[in-house]
Amino acid sequence: MSIAVVICAYTLDRWDQLVLSVESVRAQQPAHETILVVDHNDALRTRAVERWPDLTVIANVGAQGLSTARNTALAATDAEVVAFLDDDAWADEGWLAGLTAPFDDPAVVATGGRALPIWPGAAPAVLPPELLWIVGCSYLGLPEDDADVRNVMGCSMAYRTAPLRALGGFNPDTGRVGRLPIGCEETEVCIRLRAEDPARLIRYVPGAIVHHHVSADRVRLRYVVHRSWCEGISKAAISRTVGRQSALASESAYVAGVLPAGIVRQLGDGPGGWIGAGAIALSVALAAAGFLRGRLSPGPVSARRSLIAEPAGT
Repeated sequence: MSIAVVICAYTLDRWDQLVLSVESVRAQQPAHETILVVDHNDALRTRAVERWPDLTVIANVGAQGLSTARNTALAATDAEVVAFLDDDAWADEGWLAGLTAPFDDPAVVATGGRALPIWPGAAPAVLPPELLWIVGCSYLGLPEDDADVRNVMGCSMAYRTAPLRALGGFNPDTGRVGRLPIGCEETEVCIRLRAEDPARLIRYVPGAIVHHHVSADRVRLRYVVHRSWCEGISKAAISRTVGRQSALASESAYVAGVLPAGIVRQLGDGPGGWIGAGAIALSVALAAAGFLRGRLSPGPVSARRSLIAEPAGT
């Protein structure tokens, strides 16, 4: 089984983290191709080519954004399986082997690993374990052992190339553009893969571990507010393409079970947990409000990006 590992990068501000990411991939087994896609940043591409002359370093040929950068890599490889790692994350030894092992089962079309946060300081009270998805990390409520899931998370994931390419890759109308916290493109792809063939499996592999840097601006309540609002808008957008029930099936169980238990747990910790309990409740409310607002917006891209600043005064 031939494998390609793709890292997408867009800024020189993460250069040190990108170096860790690339070097962690180069050390992985089994044998694989490493592709670095640079998203509309000539200075970064030049520096990357100089630093890694033996790697495949290419420019995003589409409009700026993470989805088109991933699609550029998808078009550039002949590998049977393509894995993705964020440019601000580095992989444990054995990550790639663990992430790709489930593909021995021909029914498996996608896999995802566990992402652990690297905080810029002490773990923030506004990001209890239930809300770690806000910073792209694995959150309380995910399976503890290998399990079939609805979708994987973008920080650490792999796909069979042929089915993903047959879908047209990742939807350019979803996914981050620079630092704008819009997304859900991985969720949409996974739902569409299984909609085409319900016998297909999406496998979560918690033993395939990466470590994800969290920047200082993302450990504040303001980011929790912004990211939760944008998550609702993004879910509203993909509900148009995959249907509301599919878009919200996992979230409904999460909101009904995991989050109330998290609030109770946080409140039980005394005054030190009140901030976390409040953050969970606020996140739910803003995601719901974002979803309702997104459902009322007239267009998928322009509406979502014009709406992301609406709760800034919160």
